[in-house]
Amino acid sequence: MSSIPMGVYVPGNTPVHRMNPTWKFLLLIAYIITSTALIHSLRGAVGCLLAVILLITLARIPVRIAWGQIWPALPLLGFFAAFQWWQQGFEPAAVVFLLISSSIMAATLLTLTTRVSAMMEALEDSLRPLERFGFPAAKISLAMSLTIRLIPLQLATVREVLDARKARGATMSVAAFGTPVIIRSIRRAQRISDALLARGVDD
Repeated sequence: MSSIPMGVYVPGNTPVHRMNPTWKFLLLIAYIITSTALIHSLRGAVGCLLAVILLITLARIPVRIAWGQIWPALPLLGFFAAFQWWQQGFEPAAVVFLLISSSIMAATLLTLTTRVSAMMEALEDSLRPLERFGFPAAKISLAMSLTIRLIPLQLATVREVLDARKARGATMSVAAFGTPVIIRSIRRAQRISDALLARGVDD
């Protein structure tokens, strides 16, 4: 799971770990919006990337784990940057590549230093004032918690199926690949549904 995005939490007692999850999330959103709106130079984009790397170092995240969380997005991001280079030139493409990379790294830092349960508690606390207007804060928090947790589990399922096919020497087939993934996903969804019903959570 250490190489699957959002699939690992690194325990620690650093200032990054101890920061309130709500503030972490708000700062992440503020960083993404601010860097996108204000940074247009290569020097500024490099500065943003170095700042996030400094935070990762401050949080004492092992390089292997940090890289394992970030690299899956790089091929698609590299393709997008190459298209930007062709359309607008090197510097605009490099700025976009570095800013998006730093945003992904910042989001990864949030998930590496914050337990999902803590993030969901912070989200529920933030939404609780809306309950007086009939807003289902607890259900929204539960739905988002399940979504966040299922992303790495689903990626792990895909990887397991691919590894099993490779071990058997099977040729690539959409049906042969998709069928076990779908079956496992349905079974997992059924188990989650049964668990929620057993705990009295209605639909």
